[in-house]
Amino acid sequence: MGRRPVFLFACALLLLAAASTASAEGIVEHTFIVQNLTINRLCNRQVITAVNGSLPGPRIRVQEGDTLIVHVFNKSPYNLTIHWHGVFQMLSGWADGPNMVTQCPIRPGSKYTYKFRIIKQEGTLWWHAHVSTLRATVYGALIIHPRAGHSYPFPKPYKEVPILLGEWWNANVVDVENLALATGTAPNISNAYTINGWPGDLYPCSKNKMYELKVEQGKTYLLRIINAALDNQLFYKIANHKMKVVAVDAGYTEPYVTDVVFVAPGQTVDVLLAADQPVGSYYMAARAYASAAGVLFDNTTTRGVIIYGGAPATPPLMPTLPAFNDTPTAYKFYSNITGLAGGPHCDPVPLNVDHKMFVTIGLGLEVCQANTSCQGPKLAASMNNNSFVFPTSLSMLQAFFFNVDGVYTTDFPAKPPIEFDYTNASINNNLPMLFPPKGTKVTKLKFNSTVELIFQNTAILGVENHPMHLHGFNFYVLAQGFGNYNPATDRKKLNLINPQMRNTIGVPVGGWAVIRFRANNPGVWLLHCHLDAHLPVGLATAFVVENGPTPETTLPPPPVDLPQC
Repeated sequence: MGRRPVFLFACALLLLAAASTASAEGIVEHTFIVQNLTINRLCNRQVITAVNGSLPGPRIRVQEGDTLIVHVFNKSPYNLTIHWHGVFQMLSGWADGPNMVTQCPIRPGSKYTYKFRIIKQEGTLWWHAHVSTLRATVYGALIIHPRAGHSYPFPKPYKEVPILLGEWWNANVVDVENLALATGTAPNISNAYTINGWPGDLYPCSKNKMYELKVEQGKTYLLRIINAALDNQLFYKIANHKMKVVAVDAGYTEPYVTDVVFVAPGQTVDVLLAADQPVGSYYMAARAYASAAGVLFDNTTTRGVIIYGGAPATPPLMPTLPAFNDTPTAYKFYSNITGLAGGPHCDPVPLNVDHKMFVTIGLGLEVCQANTSCQGPKLAASMNNNSFVFPTSLSMLQAFFFNVDGVYTTDFPAKPPIEFDYTNASINNNLPMLFPPKGTKVTKLKFNSTVELIFQNTAILGVENHPMHLHGFNFYVLAQGFGNYNPATDRKKLNLINPQMRNTIGVPVGGWAVIRFRANNPGVWLLHCHLDAHLPVGLATAFVVENGPTPETTLPPPPVDLPQC
C-alpha cells in the first residue's frame, strides 16, 4: 500500500515533465486570408491586398523551438508567396517563400500551408509577400520569445511594442511595378511612409491617422523596429529620448546607446526605450536616407506620438532628423554595433574559410526589346556582371531536389569577370560595362562549408547603399568601409571576436563589406538586394547548398500541397 502513492507521484512528475517539454516546443498555428481590402489613406479610397483585413497584417508570436504552421488562402487577384524573413528554415526550405526560387506561386483561389520549426533564433523578424510589389501591404511582425525557463540577456521590459515602418502609394502597387518594367524606368516613388500602417499628421487628411504609444513615466519599453518599406532606408528618432540597441535581425548585441536608429528594408532593430523624460508628448519620426545622388525619392516624413500618462494637451516635441544624405550618421550606426559574444545562440566566428568570393553589386542597363513600350535602354542591375533572371517553368528548389537540368546553371563567378576601378565614375564611359548579360547563375556549395563574401559597390550608373539579404542563414559582418576594398589594409579590420550577426546588410555607398557564414542547410537560398525595385531587374543570385552525409542533413521531399507552376 505504501508504494502506490510513490508510484502515482512519480507518474505525476513524468506527466508534468512531458507537459513542460510540450510547452517548450509547441505548435503555433495561424490562418492567413489574403484578399482585397479598401481603406482610406491620404484623402483617397484605395484597394490594397491585405492579410485578414488588416494593415499591417497579423502579428505572430512564438517561442524559440516552436513549430509554426500558417495556412495561406489566396483570395486575391494576384499570384502570391509568403517569405518568413530571417528564419533559418533548417531542412524546411520548401517554406522559405521566394517566388520561383523555393516554390511556384500560390495561384488566385488556391492555398498552401507553410510549416517550419524556429530554432536557435530569438528576437524580431517579420514576414512579407515575395511576389511583385505585394509586400508593400502584405507584411507583419514575427516575434520570437525565449523558450520557457529562459530570459532575455537584458532586464525584462515593462512592455513590448512592434514598430513597423512602411511605405504607401496612392496607386495599385502591382501596376506601379508593371509600368516600370514595361517602360524600363525606375518605379514611381511612394506618397508616404507609415508607422504601424498610419502615415501621421504631416500628410493630407491624416491628422487623426497617426500611431500613438501611451507610456508610463519610469517604465522601460522594448521597441521592435522593422523596416517594411519597399525602396527606402530610414532614419528613426524619438524627440528628447535615447534608445539602447539590444538586438538586430534577431541576434543579440552589446548594448549600444543612440539617439537615432538607421534601418534598411528587411532589417530589424530592437531597442530599449526608457520613459525617463518629463511628462508630456513626444513625436517619433522616420524619413529616408537617400544615398544615390540625383535619384528621385520620397522625401516626406512619417510620425507617430509617444504620450506619457497624465500629459497635458500641448503640442508634442519634434525630433531633429538627420539630413537625407547623412552617410556619416548611417555608417556610424551600422559600424558601431557588435554582437553579444557568449550570448544566447551566438556561435564563434568560423576561422577557416572554404569558399571565398568577391562580388560586385550595382546597377546597369539593358537593351529594349523591339515592339515594346520601352523607350530604352532599360534599367538593369547585376552581381559580378551577371543580371539574374528568375525561372518561369519550375522553381529552383524543385530543380535541385529532382535533378532537373536547364533551370539554373552553377557558374556564377567567384570574382568579377573584369577587374576595374570599382568606385570610379569614369567606368560609365566604358559602354559595354554598362550592359550586363542575363542569366540564372548560382553558386554550388558543399554542405557545412564556410563562405566568406566581400561585397563591393560599383559606380556603374552611380554608387548606392544596397541592403543585401541572404535567405536561410545569418552571417557575421566582419568589416565594412568606403572606396575599393583593399586586402592589404582592410583585412586588418576584420572583427573575428564579436561581430554583429545579420540577415541583411546595407553595403556602404561606394564601399564594401565582408561577411562570413556556414552553409549548414541544404537547399536553394536567394541572395538579393532588398530595395524592391532592384530585384526584378537582376540584383540577385543564389546559393545551392548540397545535402549532407546523413538523413538529418538531407532536404526532405516537398509537401504534398506545394504549388505547381
